[in-house]
Amino acid sequence: MRLTILGGGGFRVPLVYGALLGDRGEGRVTEVVLHDLDAGRLYAVARVLAEQAAGVSDAPRVTTTTDLDEALRGADFVFSAIRVGGLEGRANDERVALDEGVLGQETVGAGGIAYGLRTVPVAVDIARRAARLAPDAWVINFTNPAGLVTEAMSRHLGDRVIGICDSPVGLGRRIARVLGVSAHDAFVDYVGLNHLGWVRGLRVAGRDELPRLLADPGLLGSFEEGKLFGVDWLQSLGAIPNEYLHYYYFNREAVRAYQHAEKTRGAFLRDQQAHFYEEMRDPDAAALTAWDRTRAEREATYMAENRETAGAGERHADDLSGGYEKVALALMRAIARDERATLILNVRNKGTLSVLDSEAVIEVPCLVDANGAHPVAVAPLPGHATGLVCSVKAVEREVLAAAASGSRAAAVKAFALHPLVDSVNVARRLVEGYTAVHPGLHYLK
Repeated sequence: MRLTILGGGGFRVPLVYGALLGDRGEGRVTEVVLHDLDAGRLYAVARVLAEQAAGVSDAPRVTTTTDLDEALRGADFVFSAIRVGGLEGRANDERVALDEGVLGQETVGAGGIAYGLRTVPVAVDIARRAARLAPDAWVINFTNPAGLVTEAMSRHLGDRVIGICDSPVGLGRRIARVLGVSAHDAFVDYVGLNHLGWVRGLRVAGRDELPRLLADPGLLGSFEEGKLFGVDWLQSLGAIPNEYLHYYYFNREAVRAYQHAEKTRGAFLRDQQAHFYEEMRDPDAAALTAWDRTRAEREATYMAENRETAGAGERHADDLSGGYEKVALALMRAIARDERATLILNVRNKGTLSVLDSEAVIEVPCLVDANGAHPVAVAPLPGHATGLVCSVKAVEREVLAAAASGSRAAAVKAFALHPLVDSVNVARRLVEGYTAVHPGLHYLK
């Protein structure tokens, strides 16, 4: 089976390959094609993968290419993890927003809108090419903003594109760990949009264990989300929010922390990864060792400003191991082998949430089999969550409209309607600021 990875020179690709090395089942991936526009980054990542595969006799064969059509032809699965504009673009997303006093995080608020506006046209081109060159392939999207990009691609690929994210998986794992139950045996009642969802229950053998957690302040305050959001607020919500909701519930504090940080997250990663890729230019450098060292630092500093604001302390050791690669492998196995699995994924709504139309991509538990991912029926969201979900989905739709039409007015509307942008005039200045620094937004007229 052939897996094509778009963004194949990306830093986290070795996580995916490592997961593939551990798969010994029938119908496993035997060939990996890495595609990237940057040949130097492809070379660096290929070196890491070669060291990972050392001593593994049946490791999937790895090839590289900068030709997108070549990469797509013959693919059984296409894993899309591109970053339009690179980490320099992410750093610019953050800085332009912070200069206006609003959040610039890559998937939330102004930064997420800017990232979406320059990514959607590229993702749509990939979707069209995949539909033509690999019509039987399943496209797994991890490109951020994942829900928005998946919805853009679904207009050309239908249900054959499925979005994944490691945040819900990590959240469910942490809740299970603190409750002393097996995450493998638990059903996580999670619902919302990508980076905008809530765990409302965690059922083991038919029993919901979440009320036990919410009723125990000691347990509730002992893990990441309890420290991040605070026990009182979680008890008020009666649910455990995705960590990205910290940007909404504590927006003023988050913006202030980012403004006072020595470097934004994007700037930190830009400089850190530039050092790694530069190191890989030395043919004698130990590629896997350098990658492991860089990854450990990356994971340990994840959402550091938010945790500092909340006094949450260091991340738990179990949360430093990634997770999206495990979701991707589980998804591929379920489809390729018809091994039924329940996974939290980004898929078309199809009536799952009555407040959204059937084409809206949402993030919910899905039953996965050879025919793809099928959203599980979920209870309606409470009013406060419904309002936020509908508001952000409306913004996503304006982003899609702007990307399709090239309308600068639609782009301004997308920024202005977002709950974390507090002025139409700020929205106009954001569009001006972003088009000045991003060549990928020059299509807006």
